[in-house]
Amino acid sequence: MTQLEKAQAEYKKFTEQFASVAIATVNPEGLPHASYAPFVMDGAKNIYIFVSGLSTHTRNLHGTPKASILFAEDESQTKQIFARRRLTFECDAALLPRETEEWENIAEEFEQRFGEIINMMRSLPDFRIFKLTPYAGQFTIGFGAAYKINGDDLDNLVHIGPKTEKLEP
Repeated sequence: MTQLEKAQAEYKKFTEQFASVAIATVNPEGLPHASYAPFVMDGAKNIYIFVSGLSTHTRNLHGTPKASILFAEDESQTKQIFARRRLTFECDAALLPRETEEWENIAEEFEQRFGEIINMMRSLPDFRIFKLTPYAGQFTIGFGAAYKINGDDLDNLVHIGPKTEKLEP
């Protein structure tokens, strides 16, 4: 098995170990905000988050419907902290309208994954579901083992090699 095939196999299963995702958003003034949210993911790698309308990241997503998300290996499992395994996606964000079949289906997936608390969240009017659709990403599994992910095919990794151009000071 080649290095690329090994990376592909690891990438395919990487998100299965996570129940939440780190989210970076920006407010209308361009100030960044980092947070997290539990998630569910569909087969096309769309990430759904069920969040309160009172949270900063929700307000930011309403104003600027873009997010960067991060899945990072647990530090206790990391052999080398500078080469921590991680997956990032750049995403477009869209609010799912309540009272739709899609919203109900995703809410049901949240309930199956996270249990009874979702019933309570469903009853609160300020809770919303956002669909985060990746359009680019990067999967890093070690030194010299970073892979670009293109939105045209989110299942395809492309190895990132050393830069040949000279960096200016």
